[in-house]
Amino acid sequence: MLKVDASAVIHRPIAEVFAYVTDLNTHAQWQAGLIEAKQTSAGPTQVGATYKYTMQLAGQKLETVGQVTEFEPNSKYAFKSTSGPIPLKGEFTFESAEGGTHVRMSAEGEPGGFFKLAEPLLNNATRQQIETSLANLKKLLEAR
Repeated sequence: MLKVDASAVIHRPIAEVFAYVTDLNTHAQWQAGLIEAKQTSAGPTQVGATYKYTMQLAGQKLETVGQVTEFEPNSKYAFKSTSGPIPLKGEFTFESAEGGTHVRMSAEGEPGGFFKLAEPLLNNATRQQIETSLANLKKLLEAR
């Protein structure tokens, strides 16, 4: 099983960090390996909103369609893939921290086929991408 968890403190207000992370159209600006991201449903990001990702992971180009499963303003944002090569679910949690916001991202999935054979490499690549993504997010938001 694929399971990763990482966190960062971003020196920006929680409402600003939450708004940026939950805007699906910004994900390609900070998520490592993400080539394109777009919300495919109309309206604001909320429970039930859908998206499509095109990403590069472990040397493979992948397309994933997903859905927002939880949306608690300034607290929690969760999602799951509804199609794609790796069934995946994940979440971001947001907490006030001295001088900013503590953001935690976790993801888990059950790879199959080729990805099952490469699970240890996939786990490491995913962990590295999540850590890089949080570092990118921190750098981008703190530069504002």
